Amino acid sequence: MRRGGGRWLVMLLLLVLLPSVAMAMPPAAGGAGSYDPLAVPGIEAVRTLELTVPDPARQRDLPVLVYLPPVAAGPAPVILFSHGLGGSRTGSAYLGRHWAARGFVVVFLQHPGSDVAVWQGKERAEAVRALRQAANLENFRLRTGDVPVVLDQLGVWNGTAGHALRGLLDLDRVGMSGHSFGAITTQAVSGEHFARSGDRFTDRRIRAALALSPSSPRHGSAASAFGTVTIPWLLMTGTEDRSPIGDIGVEDRLAVYPALPPGGKYELVLDGAAHSAFGDRPLPGDRAPRNPNHHRAILAISTAFWEAMLRGDAAARAWLDGTGAAGEGPRSVLEPQDRWQRK
Repeated sequence: MRRGGGRWLVMLLLLVLLPSVAMAMPPAAGGAGSYDPLAVPGIEAVRTLELTVPDPARQRDLPVLVYLPPVAAGPAPVILFSHGLGGSRTGSAYLGRHWAARGFVVVFLQHPGSDVAVWQGKERAEAVRALRQAANLENFRLRTGDVPVVLDQLGVWNGTAGHALRGLLDLDRVGMSGHSFGAITTQAVSGEHFARSGDRFTDRRIRAALALSPSSPRHGSAASAFGTVTIPWLLMTGTEDRSPIGDIGVEDRLAVYPALPPGGKYELVLDGAAHSAFGDRPLPGDRAPRNPNHHRAILAISTAFWEAMLRGDAAARAWLDGTGAAGEGPRSVLEPQDRWQRK
């Protein structure tokens, strides 16, 4: 990639990213009985593992980056993460490291056809055209197919003697997450219904889902798409969360939550958060300085969600629902104008 202009292009393209307790838990901070989803004393010991999932049936190889907890005491719940348009398995590392430090095995998928290879090495105008072309139905279907293939392969590795993941994965407790195009992927495999085509891509192994920058359907109603979701969903967006590619606005993102049925459904709307707030760095096009509290809120609330829904942790659920000790809960990590709701 060329210097100067290449660096600017990287930043521009990242803006449109469509990107029983089985392991020892870190001790909670703040004294006995308190729950602190931000406590990660072992984060420096989080390890990563690069692997490739073969998919001969579709003539497709899927790179994955696995974040492993510092202490392995047995099989751990698994969280999958799907990157946005033009992204890769190395993006949003702040999420992978934090969740792994809390005792989860976190698997970041890379989706050929809608990943970094789409734009890398191209001039700006050509790269933008390539990204727009990659935001298509074919790549959506490929992405939704990648998820069960990866889960199948994780099961194989989990049972293979001598493999680095042997015995480390609790595949009865799987969470799915993603940003932008990755959120669209997450929604599709976690219960969204597609009225126009009749397709349903739900993978029943997924027990809970977190969509960063979610989207309402292009065709049909939000109520039809999301009204039959049965598992817990957590949605996160911002008041400035817009995507240039795909022309997805804040109103599209906010339409998802009202359409979800009650029971384990949550929404966080961060005041002033642009599309890039859920990624690793500030980007050109952001209208305001980056707010460091956004990542703090994202990490705290997502961690409590995973621990409540995948581990059945009562303290995490009480914190998430704001029914625990006085002063605890999501409002303790949010700013006054941030919006938080549950049903």
